[in-house]
Amino acid sequence: MNAPIRKLGMLIAFLFTTLLVSTTIIQGFQAKSINARPDNRRTLLSTYSADRGAILVNSTPIAVSEETDNQYQRIRRYPEGPTYAAVTGYFSFLFGAGGGLERAENPLLNGRSDRLFYRRLSDVFAGQRPSGANIETTIVPAAQRAAVQGLGTNRGAAIALDPRTGAILAMATSPTYDPNVLASHDMAAVEEAWKQLNADTSKPMLNRALAETYPPGSTFKLVTAAAALSTGDYDMESELDAPRVLDLPQTSVDLPNFGGRECDPSGKQTMIEALRISCNTAFASLGLDLGEDVLRNQAARFGIGDALRVPMTVARSSFPDELDPPSLAQSAIGQRDVRMTPLQVAMVSAAIANRGIVMQPFLVRTVLGNDLSVIEETQPQQLSEAVTPDVASQLSLMMQRVVESGTGQPAQIPGVAVAGKTGTAEVGGDARGHAWFTGFAPAGDPQVAVAVIIENQGDNQSVSGGGRVAGPIAKAIMEAVLGS
Repeated sequence: MNAPIRKLGMLIAFLFTTLLVSTTIIQGFQAKSINARPDNRRTLLSTYSADRGAILVNSTPIAVSEETDNQYQRIRRYPEGPTYAAVTGYFSFLFGAGGGLERAENPLLNGRSDRLFYRRLSDVFAGQRPSGANIETTIVPAAQRAAVQGLGTNRGAAIALDPRTGAILAMATSPTYDPNVLASHDMAAVEEAWKQLNADTSKPMLNRALAETYPPGSTFKLVTAAAALSTGDYDMESELDAPRVLDLPQTSVDLPNFGGRECDPSGKQTMIEALRISCNTAFASLGLDLGEDVLRNQAARFGIGDALRVPMTVARSSFPDELDPPSLAQSAIGQRDVRMTPLQVAMVSAAIANRGIVMQPFLVRTVLGNDLSVIEETQPQQLSEAVTPDVASQLSLMMQRVVESGTGQPAQIPGVAVAGKTGTAEVGGDARGHAWFTGFAPAGDPQVAVAVIIENQGDNQSVSGGGRVAGPIAKAIMEAVLGS
């Protein structure tokens, strides 16, 4: 063999070897990442055309895939899109699965989850086309509609829990959006809707109930009261210092009550009365007496600081570290750097309602096959004991007084004992803080715990602002659960 032919043979052998190696790398090592590429049209069409499972509320679909006669084969529909957007999220050909259960439970819905391995295997042997699982939620339809209607056009969120199990009974955020516009097969319209939704400064795609943290304001006084009662040195009739203005140590800045008014002419107030009228100076001075470690430990027992999934990831609530005395006093009334999600605020009320036990919140009740057989069922799970049953009982009585004759009267339900706490959280230099209400009902046999926040609608000069703005929404949600 002459030299030119030998060189040509070696070149051809090298090229074949290169082709074999590259094919092996692509097929054996890169296949998964290539399939996952957002611009892989073949994978997108395959995924999008699959028999995706439905998301259900009381056996009624709030997200379902329907057959079409175009290249996409199926389209995702949301019969009550804006009402359940915080629950479902969206499923789009262009933008994939995002937000809500569409993203959090995507492997189950598209049928590729390892949890469905034996189900897929049986489908193959039975000659059936593999399909995704159906997700049945814990949502109560009437409560969800009450939450959405109550929020209206305000920015804010509302969430309701079953305190006995942790099941999420309602979860609404405002403003909301219609996931149908992102599921459309009109790709130009989808791109335009995507741009508008992401450019909107009101953030309609943000789930404020789970993904946003806020200063909790006076709702945090429940944590401070729990810390005090848990020491054994206080009960609900213990007298607290309650001056018109609290002289904070180490600073020339004082801490006043709402509008600079006094809580009691004597400068003293029982803890139950201080909670009823939401006296700032009483709870700030109580926080100073307790110390930051006691408050921080009590916050942790309520789950503040825990990493939560419901199954969507929840923003982590927080109580600040290394507080100086002025910061400690402000933190004791839910200001300064204390941050909580509406879900976490609801969990505080739910724990008190549940005799001190904090339950793991969850949104998925059951995972169902395409024949509606049960594949998985969520079992309620205890997270921690926030307070003893005795302390929980005292807190419940104090919260009932808030609704009976205090700042929470707008949440009263005729014939039902309601326990609650209002809050107005100051935010920056805004004259109108966030309006809060949290509570549970019936107080003697709790079936629902709620938290409602309306952004920038509380009156910083009025102690009753949170109750007046957020209380009626919480009332409507609780009534809807109790009437369902």
